[in-house]
Amino acid sequence: MRIKASVIVATIATVCAFDSAWSQSLIPRSAQAAPQKAAAPAPAATPTQPPAPTPAKANCANPNALGVSRVVAIDTTGGPGFGFEHFKQLDFLRDKEVVLTFDDGPWPVNTPSVLKTLADECTKAIFFPIGKHATYYPEILKQVVEQGHTVGSHTWSHANLNNKKLTEAQQKEEIEKGFSAVKWALGSAPSPFFRFPALQHPPAMVTYLGERNIAIWSCDLDSFDFKASKAEKIVDTVMTKLDKHGKGIVLMHDFQKHTAEALPELMKRLKAGGYKVVQVKAKAPVQTIAQYDEEVTKNVKLPTVSTRPLNSVVQTISE
Repeated sequence: MRIKASVIVATIATVCAFDSAWSQSLIPRSAQAAPQKAAAPAPAATPTQPPAPTPAKANCANPNALGVSRVVAIDTTGGPGFGFEHFKQLDFLRDKEVVLTFDDGPWPVNTPSVLKTLADECTKAIFFPIGKHATYYPEILKQVVEQGHTVGSHTWSHANLNNKKLTEAQQKEEIEKGFSAVKWALGSAPSPFFRFPALQHPPAMVTYLGERNIAIWSCDLDSFDFKASKAEKIVDTVMTKLDKHGKGIVLMHDFQKHTAEALPELMKRLKAGGYKVVQVKAKAPVQTIAQYDEEVTKNVKLPTVSTRPLNSVVQTISE
């Protein structure tokens, strides 16, 4: 696959030590939606210099926390791809470095549990929420950003964009509506980071994301946590693959109960193995398209609340 523009991966700071396929049957698709005329791509955002990062352990109550070893900023111009499962050109990780990523949230109990573990270890991750889930639980997704993590998107409904039944307009709608839903939930635009469901990358959509200046995130190693029946299996899978490759972008799911359960032990194993977490940010937020912003807002708009005064609604007729 062709990367259309050069990419700058800039190291911002060095600080103290610090989908794969989730079963498609779990999330309804919007594949039956009538094809819509795709909106013209929004103009690229003018890159802005990100703020200087706060040291990972500056306010950390855990002196032995995993923390963040360094923070990098991604210039998403041209839609760069990351993760050796699909992209070989851009390898920004050093030996023993990892990027933690979580798909399919936000979800009650599981996402807050993941956030607590990351907070206890004063470390950061990238979250790729599903648009529908973002509209279900916006308050949980807000917590992700408030705690300093990076948020991208994982489509509107977790539809496999390689599905031949989807038109190109429907594929684009899945991408754009996902970003607009996350923007609606957060109240501000997320990072221009995208992960394809099932890691299925239709060439036309890779090209489209390049035109939209949205980075594509595959992975270096998959935890296969959606298949695991026990938390221990997830930890063993991740550590076995990391020890083999020496570094990597790790794919997990904050939707999964066993992943939340496995994370504390995984953090311990990462520290014991001498691994360090790299925090990833975008140089500029995504520019969503008004058509999809309006569609999401219309779909999630709450029913009109009555403004009648209490005494006109409830009256005491007997005491």
